[in-house]
Amino acid sequence: MMRTRPLKVALLGCGVVGSEVARIMTTHAADLAARIGAPVELAGVAVRRPDKVREGIDPALVTTDATALVKRGDIDVVVEVIGGIEPARTLITTAFAHGASVVSANKALIAQDGAALHAAADEHGKDLYYEAAVAGAIPLIRPLRESLAGDKVNRVLGIVNGTTNFILDAMDTTGAGYQEALDEATALGYAEADPTADVEGFDAAAKAAILAGIAFHTRVRLDDVYREGMTEVTAADFASAKEMGCTIKLLAICERAADGGSVTARVHPAMIPLSHPLAGVREAYNAVFVESEAAGQLMFYGPGAGGSPTASAVLGDLVAVCRNRLGGATGPGESAYAALPVSPMGHVVTRYHISLDVADKPGVLAQVATVFAEHGVSIDTVRQSGKDGEASLVVVTHRASDAALGGTVEALRKLDTVRGVASIMRVEGE
Repeated sequence: MMRTRPLKVALLGCGVVGSEVARIMTTHAADLAARIGAPVELAGVAVRRPDKVREGIDPALVTTDATALVKRGDIDVVVEVIGGIEPARTLITTAFAHGASVVSANKALIAQDGAALHAAADEHGKDLYYEAAVAGAIPLIRPLRESLAGDKVNRVLGIVNGTTNFILDAMDTTGAGYQEALDEATALGYAEADPTADVEGFDAAAKAAILAGIAFHTRVRLDDVYREGMTEVTAADFASAKEMGCTIKLLAICERAADGGSVTARVHPAMIPLSHPLAGVREAYNAVFVESEAAGQLMFYGPGAGGSPTASAVLGDLVAVCRNRLGGATGPGESAYAALPVSPMGHVVTRYHISLDVADKPGVLAQVATVFAEHGVSIDTVRQSGKDGEASLVVVTHRASDAALGGTVEALRKLDTVRGVASIMRVEGE
């Protein structure tokens, strides 16, 4: 039997995502009520600009006092889509203290202060859900946290930022340079006016921290994630990748060490074979590849950003939290029992593609090979071309640690025959 008294929802933020959440709550009210077992009512909307016309939202619900809204005491669920650290953090903890559960899309806050927020939710017996914080509409957090709860996840490898994937895909398919591809992404609305958070990897790093924490039952903060942007990727890098049968993606990679004693989390551009499922992820789409012991290899794919996709994830969490509310229960909280150490980037082992500008004369290859050998880095393939006294030398290594490769490159720079290191890129997905 359906409960007639509605569950009251407070919405913090009414931008692209928030307005879509409000629209779906209104237009799909009957379906949501049937799925939850009680109607849901939008009880208030906190915004910064109250005079802006918001179609479909009763102006009487709009307020600039978000604190008063979450303190009302009759709010069942607070939906936070304002982003940033403050005032979102204070509003969420205040909501817990005044009896509300929280649904958030705030990746930066969850990555930085997830442990403290989970502790506050547990203290007050409330839910904290944030499916929309990672990969938009793609169901990812709940499968990791619930569906794979009985399995052991060893690796999460993914494209989790649509802006960077659009840019890299354009560079790959059209031969455009970085700036040209960025300008196209901006014109089409895929890139912000200031794209720094995307192209420098900050957005993906926050998502990697969240995914690593859930996958490995270990607290992984944003500061634990190695981050490298993709602004230095060139058309020449794509040409080299194609010669290897690869393409280039900005990847978030979370791994359990082979001995199981530690984990790593990193974001950086990487070459991946065209045969890998992630190589075919085009335009602004996201995809995440999960490797676990029992389930094997799983891939989650779909639109990773935008008002409607993100709102879909928010509403999915809202339904789950409302069901918990009716049942007098809470869903899964933080699982950090493993408490594994997070290893620094220097310990990460992978393959590398190194492009060197060298003098075109006998003995150069032998000198370079000697440096690699002295640092314990095994060479897989070498390709050399050049004329008029200058040459390009491309070396692809077998698996080596980041620290060993760093020492190798430092020694290479000291050789008189090496004019410069044109590019260094990791090779993943093999």
